[in-house]
Amino acid sequence: MALLALLLFAAGSAQASPYDKYKGTTLVINFPNIAYYNYAVQVIPEFTKETGIKVEIDKLEYMKMRDKQLLEMSKPKGDYDLISYVIMWKTEYVSKGLLTPLAPFFTNAALADPGYDAADLVPAYVQAIGTVGGRKGYLPGPTASVYGVPFGTETSMFAYRKDIFDKHGWKVPKTYDEMLKLCKLVKEKEPGMGGMTMRGEAGHQVQHAWFNHLTPYGGEVFDDKWEPLFHKGGSIQAIKAMIEIVKTGPPGIPTFAYGSMTDAFLLGKAAMYLDNTALPGQVRDPNKSKVIGKVGYALHPKGVKYSTETGGFGIAIPANSQKKEAAFLLLQWLTSKATDRKITKFGAMPNRLSTLKDPGMQKDYPEFAAVLENLKYANPDWRPLIPEWPEISMSHIGIALHEAITEKKTPEKAMADVIEPVKKIMERGGYYTWKK
Repeated sequence: MALLALLLFAAGSAQASPYDKYKGTTLVINFPNIAYYNYAVQVIPEFTKETGIKVEIDKLEYMKMRDKQLLEMSKPKGDYDLISYVIMWKTEYVSKGLLTPLAPFFTNAALADPGYDAADLVPAYVQAIGTVGGRKGYLPGPTASVYGVPFGTETSMFAYRKDIFDKHGWKVPKTYDEMLKLCKLVKEKEPGMGGMTMRGEAGHQVQHAWFNHLTPYGGEVFDDKWEPLFHKGGSIQAIKAMIEIVKTGPPGIPTFAYGSMTDAFLLGKAAMYLDNTALPGQVRDPNKSKVIGKVGYALHPKGVKYSTETGGFGIAIPANSQKKEAAFLLLQWLTSKATDRKITKFGAMPNRLSTLKDPGMQKDYPEFAAVLENLKYANPDWRPLIPEWPEISMSHIGIALHEAITEKKTPEKAMADVIEPVKKIMERGGYYTWKK
């Protein structure tokens, strides 16, 4: 009888849910108020139903999240158990000891789902968004660790009006020269329509546009010793391309943030788009789009090489969370294959290769073929993900670029004028300490 009881107990234990221990736990998470996360919020009740773990969501405008997160994660005990973060913040957060490395959870057999398949996550996104401590401090390498998982990711992609291209017999551009020529042709042949839309607002927005063109032209922000390179070579070529896009594009580009830039394409005011992969879902939205069924997607054109964005958001566990194991279970569930497919069906862009490659999903979302082609050239070093970058970008580079695209200064002078202030920030950060 005692043996039977023991066997029944063992059988029950073997069948116990990995979530049982955490039933009744309440997690507080911080998410941005953007489309991808609004889709993700819709599946969280399923997590609670499946696990018994309750979730409270603090939703903020994403540009306000960093200050709130720094405040909460700097306390001995903060409010957040799981956060979403923008790719640019990862190195700063890790350098300040604010995030929990994920290896202890993925090596815990009681917590780690054996079917999770981390190799299925888009590798370039994991490298760019989740990894800290390798080459340059923010890239993979022998000393790197994973602190976050991609969730709400993007690469860059070319989009164009198929009907306009077909009307004139234009081919999809494979190079920047071909693309810039088409910008002029659209302006000449299609009254009231600009060639290409682009972000142009001073600060973060215009520097994002610059990055879209910088690495394809072979440009870099710094050399391997952190000396500025943004005032010459590929950077100047990229800025000159941006000036041409402004001249031939829809009116108002120097004021365009992401929303205005996208709207210009969705409302038929521009024939081309070269930015992130969040566009297709918006193209299909009848409440936003006048170009439904008229848009094609293709590879980001080549300058001297192919190079596409790695960007977007990741999710991570604050170091001061008191509920790390339950938070990991939520992180793992949200980034699983099954949940990736569910969120994608709302209109989001996948974070996993299996979702992008699935024949049924490709039938429903034909842009996935172009996304996969662009991901072949996804560049984890698309921008310098150093803690100082937000200050450099907002206060100096983003201002200089705006002066250049509005032709207040030449590209060469605009960028040369910020070399010294940028070097002072880098010196303050210790980047020249080892210089000989």
